[in-house]
Amino acid sequence: MGLLDQIRADLTAAMRSQDKLVISTLRSVVAAVQEAEVAGASATTLDDEQVQKVVAAQAKRRVEAAEAFDQGGRTEKAADERAELKILESYLPEQLDQDALTEIIERILSEGGFSTMADMGQAMKAINAEVAGKAEGRLIAELVKSRLS
Repeated sequence: MGLLDQIRADLTAAMRSQDKLVISTLRSVVAAVQEAEVAGASATTLDDEQVQKVVAAQAKRRVEAAEAFDQGGRTEKAADERAELKILESYLPEQLDQDALTEIIERILSEGGFSTMADMGQAMKAINAEVAGKAEGRLIAELVKSRLS
């Protein structure tokens, strides 16, 4: 069963149990996947990796929205966004902890000979190729920047 099939099955189960939060979250994911499928010159069917990228993008939106609601003093809305984020995270690969991520970054920086801020773009490309989807890009960038500066 593919990731999208799993999401649809979980959506059906949530409808049966009348879990409004899960229903709205998974509906938005299915809609985003369908939108991605018809975007571009011709319609395509997304594979699991592409669906995972769509889910990751949805999760990132939830993080950003929660931060914005916190800054605006809307803690109840921020809590809703974080609850949706928890649901989305269950469809994403296990995230690397900071120690494991730091270890990978240091290894790639030393193997690639990246030592200055001018190397940041190439270093980020090499690191993202290895940790694809297992760590947040913002965190990776902060760690790389602190090692290169």
